[in-house]
Amino acid sequence: MPAKTRKAAGARTTPRARKKPARTKTSSNRSAKDPGPQLPSTRDLASLVRELEAIEAEGGERVLELPTGTLGVSSLNKVFFPRGGQTKGALMRYYASVAREILPAMADRPLVMKRYPNGVKGKAFYQQKAPEDAPASVRVQRVSDVGMTPQNKLIGGDLATLLYLVQLGAISVDPWHSRVQSVTKADYAIIDLDPGAKAPFARVVEVALAVQEQLDALGLRAVPKTSGASGIHIVLPLPPGVPNDGARMIAELVATRVADAYPRIATIERSVGQRRPGTVYVDFLQNIRGKTVAAVYSARATPEATVSTPLRWAEVAKGLDPRDFTIDNVPARIREVGDLWGECMRKPNSLDSLGGRQNV
Repeated sequence: MPAKTRKAAGARTTPRARKKPARTKTSSNRSAKDPGPQLPSTRDLASLVRELEAIEAEGGERVLELPTGTLGVSSLNKVFFPRGGQTKGALMRYYASVAREILPAMADRPLVMKRYPNGVKGKAFYQQKAPEDAPASVRVQRVSDVGMTPQNKLIGGDLATLLYLVQLGAISVDPWHSRVQSVTKADYAIIDLDPGAKAPFARVVEVALAVQEQLDALGLRAVPKTSGASGIHIVLPLPPGVPNDGARMIAELVATRVADAYPRIATIERSVGQRRPGTVYVDFLQNIRGKTVAAVYSARATPEATVSTPLRWAEVAKGLDPRDFTIDNVPARIREVGDLWGECMRKPNSLDSLGGRQNV
């Protein structure tokens, strides 16, 4: 925790660690109501990982037989992460290894791609639309809503679409917070802790604990996860039917309380130039329709091949380092601690009493 400083009136210096909506139109090569294929079995995924290893060893090109059809993969021996030497094939094997955890988090969500066809040191570009030549095994669906141009987008939830992202050179998985069947509704609210240039990661941890404190006061629960880069995402599961604006308002409520209580370390000021040096931006605006952050268990385009990893609140403490979670060790971590994200998402918050607790 930081050294003691003079408090602003009513403010604390550090948190205490706690022991008629528009109709959405969709069309698709699969029915929007189709839940898609069942999760692949652990045995099948282990077999797929071995197959991908063999493909890389034999030159890096082959056609995979997957539950939804075939998928051609190539250049699996290309190095994507030069520092550690991890290849495109290693990234594909990572996603196959965590498919049972990441596919439910992607299910039915439009995906945005940031493609690195030559790895993390090469040029990258964003792609919103699905490629016109996407294979039949990959889910593509036309998405439209008021105020947006209809587009064919990749939709997450099946193994072929997940691996196709890597085949295209995408390193991270970046889904919408709403599902294609109801793009005006959010499944969760996100608070994105984004440190300023002079804020160390230890400061991000302090602000995360401040968020936890305010969540407790409001009777809310959330799962924290490393962003995989320099921040922390704190995600609140919501009951069905909450509009995107509602998710934003919940995140804004929590963020404002944190910034008011701890102005020395936290801010909700949008203008970077107006933020106090060394503060962490408590961003509630990631909840707008079409905005994305890296999905849980998503790899990131960092030198260390880091992964956005869910945490126990007890792990949000001094010494936490996002570089400790990589594509090389996260599968083993999941086997050890379980799917912390899925566990939280299965228990949505009740918002019935939220209004009465805002002045707690």
